[in-house]
Amino acid sequence: MNNQKKVAVVILGWNGKKFLEDFLPSVIQHTSPELCEIIVTDNCSTDDSIQFVKAKYPNIRIIQNARNGGYAGGYNDALKFVDAKYYVLLNQDIEVTENWVERVIEEMERDENIAAAQPKLRDYYKRDYFEYAGASGGYLDRNSYAFCRGRIFNTLEKDEGQYDDVKEIFWATGACLFVRSDAYWKAGALDEDFFAHQEEIDLCWRMKNMGYKIIVVPSSIIYHVGGGSLPQGNPRKTYLNFRNNLMMMFKNLSSSSLLFKMLWRFVLDGVAACHSVFKNGNINDFRAILKAHFSFYVAIPSLIKKRRQIPHPSSVHLTDVNILVQYFLKGKKKYSDL
Repeated sequence: MNNQKKVAVVILGWNGKKFLEDFLPSVIQHTSPELCEIIVTDNCSTDDSIQFVKAKYPNIRIIQNARNGGYAGGYNDALKFVDAKYYVLLNQDIEVTENWVERVIEEMERDENIAAAQPKLRDYYKRDYFEYAGASGGYLDRNSYAFCRGRIFNTLEKDEGQYDDVKEIFWATGACLFVRSDAYWKAGALDEDFFAHQEEIDLCWRMKNMGYKIIVVPSSIIYHVGGGSLPQGNPRKTYLNFRNNLMMMFKNLSSSSLLFKMLWRFVLDGVAACHSVFKNGNINDFRAILKAHFSFYVAIPSLIKKRRQIPHPSSVHLTDVNILVQYFLKGKKKYSDL
């Protein structure tokens, strides 16, 4: 008898017992056992996360990774042992709501060309506001800066139903990423060199380069704490975001625009580094950005090999929006104003 579930909800944790105590009950309550299997996977935690799950929820399957490969490596290691049509990569600091899985899967089942999707993310603490990590769907501007319907840089909009339509987007959040398992592996899975941050954007970009669609389904609502592993302002987070964004651009941009856009991005990063010192007095972010660039330069030979494996059809374009100009010069803080 085949006991395969259509959907595997995979929660990746690292020293997150408190999150599992707080949020695993909502996942169990609102996730259909007929449709889904809930799996907790662990990146070599040193707390008693796994002991807690075993004792409190003995029927939940546990995958203990042999290493801490970060978000990317952790999921790649675990998903090799998961058999399902759809994966849901779910952060450990998320509260879900009724029918959160069904509403997304229903939309994905309508079109086999939809490779990935996300629900609507609201802030766990300010519950009528969008949450930073994905809001109501993600995009990249012409310089590869990420922004969302409901979030531009650090400005979060109040959710008043203004972005409640199912819509094709550029990237879906890694905080709660629905993805077809066959497309996940066909696209090459998550890039483990990213470790954490923006690896889901890179994966979505590769999927779009292959002709797949990415969507947001706002009728599915989740609440995200955010910053559970690395809070905003942490130099390690700054380093990963700047380095990974450069790696993502180098891998996925079309050949015709690669050189110009990379050189221009170097200039913009230099401005950001100087701004962090001379206006904010933040020497740690300056060092993190500098370190990110050196790490990127060292990684170029391996990135060339990866780039050769990715199709770059001319039909895949970033948005024409210049989010820096719109936000800082024109004062447009809302997605609807762009």
